[in-house]
Amino acid sequence: MSHADDGEPLLAVDNLRTVFHSDKEEIRAVDGVSFDIARGETLGIVGESGSGKSVTARSIMGLVDSPGEIREESSIRLDGKELTTLSEKQYRSVRGGDIAMVFQDPLSSLNPVYTVGNQIIEALELHRGMEGTEAKSEAIELLRAVGIPDAARRVDEYPHEFSGGMRQRAVIAMALACDPDLLICDEPTTALDVTIQAQILDLLQEIQTKRDIGIMFITHDMGVIAEVADRVAVMYAGEVVEQAPVEELFANPHHPYTQGLLQSIPGRNPSADRLPTIEGDVPTPHESASYCRFVSRCPKGFDECERVHPAHVEVGESADHTAACLLYPEDMPTDDTVTHHEENADQTGAEASEALSADDWPAERRKAGEDTGPVGSEDSDARADGGHGHSAEDTGGQLEGGDPDE
Repeated sequence: MSHADDGEPLLAVDNLRTVFHSDKEEIRAVDGVSFDIARGETLGIVGESGSGKSVTARSIMGLVDSPGEIREESSIRLDGKELTTLSEKQYRSVRGGDIAMVFQDPLSSLNPVYTVGNQIIEALELHRGMEGTEAKSEAIELLRAVGIPDAARRVDEYPHEFSGGMRQRAVIAMALACDPDLLICDEPTTALDVTIQAQILDLLQEIQTKRDIGIMFITHDMGVIAEVADRVAVMYAGEVVEQAPVEELFANPHHPYTQGLLQSIPGRNPSADRLPTIEGDVPTPHESASYCRFVSRCPKGFDECERVHPAHVEVGESADHTAACLLYPEDMPTDDTVTHHEENADQTGAEASEALSADDWPAERRKAGEDTGPVGSEDSDARADGGHGHSAEDTGGQLEGGDPDE
């Protein structure tokens, strides 16, 4: 494995924009996404279907084909090396060698006409130069490392002879064969039952501890995020709307979308007859973000949300906790928060990561008696409704209706 200079994250994604062209429109599947992952850290990427999670992963892997395109202003750096400028031939040495990916359906990654062992051996030959008996012995060791019993026999079996959980373990073994620095897991446990899911999650954490790799874990399941992630990026309509350490996100979510996702977890509403859900669907982003894309579903939306694109600002107790929402900073007057977001609407990437907190504003602008209550208080409810346009009923944003995981 290569190692970055001190202070350099393992993976740094800055202002990633991935678009898909059609005869009629341009779809902005990923629109200005920025985050980083340290060695030994797990970043959870969460959001509904259509939020841009998988396209983000495929962009990092260099797997975006025509009519898709990664815009030239995007930056993806692995150990300080820019990936977006690489040729396809150069990217092949990174894909599999430095970055490996585990997909939701293991059968899509396994060739049914070759033994599992042959497929692991192929990866060892391509990326580590092993051959013959040495490669087969390493393949057996990898199968043992991912918890497959009797690995010396099963290395010669075909994918259809493995159970679903065993196939996913075999795919993880193939990914580890390349000795990657970064492992991208795209919904790797969704198709598995709860018991097998827990085993796979434990396996990934064990592998990370032993190998000190970074993991990007994509899911729509907030319960899984709580189990595996160190930090979380919440995506909606191609954008990251909130980022935070996992404990803080669950204890103190700020963006109304994050709040809605968490309210839909059964364990958080044990006495409810019906789980709260978020009405409506994720919109297809086909134009530049000049407003809040969540406004049509937001129970706290107001007029300015339809004309001002929110920038990331510091929220909560940690500087690592930011949200892109006009309700914040919450201890500032509404007019000032809107002004700040207007002034910073075009900030992306590293600029946006230097999120503004209310402490950066002159004290005289945080006027006594003006709306400075936290979201959820009577003051902030008035701010999101009275005198500013839409109520929850107006926006259709009650957390009822469709399943946010569909």
